[in-house]
Amino acid sequence: MPNSDANILAWACAEAMWAEDHASRGLGMELLDVAPGQARLAMTIRPEMVNGHGIAHGGFIFTLADSAFAFACNTYDVVTVAQSNSITYLAPGKLGDRLIAKAREIARPGRSGLYDVTVSREADGTRIAEFRGQSRSTGKPLRSASGQS
Repeated sequence: MPNSDANILAWACAEAMWAEDHASRGLGMELLDVAPGQARLAMTIRPEMVNGHGIAHGGFIFTLADSAFAFACNTYDVVTVAQSNSITYLAPGKLGDRLIAKAREIARPGRSGLYDVTVSREADGTRIAEFRGQSRSTGKPLRSASGQS
């Protein structure tokens, strides 16, 4: 299945988005894997990402989860944006932790989608946060919108 048309399309969409995603790349995120309705990203907690309690600032964890969500819901070559989302923090991230965000599609009825993202510490698998995002497709082709075809 890795070379199926759906997987090839998912990677082409991810590459088009990644080329323009200055926020995710600027935070040092890595796009590890993508498939239809799924994505996996990684980010290492750097000193400027730690808050006054000496733990990873929740906004950076949220951003990692949100980026994984974005890549998962944009695997069908249709520009798709966040409609709403929420996060629950379960454990603190720490300086130097490599966090993995794994997004998966729950449902995609019509132009709406529902996605869950689990953020875990790579070293020991500890769940750091659970994120749920709702998406809305615009109907516009993704790759032509980003100048790709």
